[in-house]
Amino acid sequence: MKNNGNKNLRVGVTGGIGSGKTSVCRVFTVLGIPVFSADNAAREIMDANPEIIRSINSLAETDLYLSGSLDREKLASLIFNNKLLLGGINSLVHPVIFDQFRTWADKQTRPYVIIEAAILFESGFSELVDKVVTVVAPLEERVARVIKRNKLSRNKVMERVRNQMDDESRSKLSDYVINNSENDMIVPAILEIHKDILEYLKA
Repeated sequence: MKNNGNKNLRVGVTGGIGSGKTSVCRVFTVLGIPVFSADNAAREIMDANPEIIRSINSLAETDLYLSGSLDREKLASLIFNNKLLLGGINSLVHPVIFDQFRTWADKQTRPYVIIEAAILFESGFSELVDKVVTVVAPLEERVARVIKRNKLSRNKVMERVRNQMDDESRSKLSDYVINNSENDMIVPAILEIHKDILEYLKA
């Protein structure tokens, strides 16, 4: 990938549920690299944007905000087997995130910035970045992490895994791959990527 004419390079960090994207991004933050979380932005938009809220309820044909905030479990159950509903909600939320990321990235002064997104390729966010880092980990480790973190059943976690792009497909589309298993040290791999990006920018 090449720079799209932006003043700073844009790097996407992605990976399946439980792969450890956020842990990787924390290390980049320590290195002074700004990180924009697409997932956090989506949550804020879906909880606070009145127009989006009205549109989500209209698409879902039910009030998903009876408690005052989005009932994410109910939404997940509605979209699980309804690709049309999922596509409709994504078409509402993703353009807003695109705009937020561009505005945010333009204000940053570091040589490169990161967007962390679980569905970087599926959402089209990959079109906004110059390079992609994919974080991978063994399936059983990923499942165990999510069960512990989100208090979900194994079946629920596996449903989410099956709904995402697989590691092999992501890796083929990426510039860098970080193995985040219990036996691998991620910091040296991140430092190597950081060094490589800085050298790429000097070239």
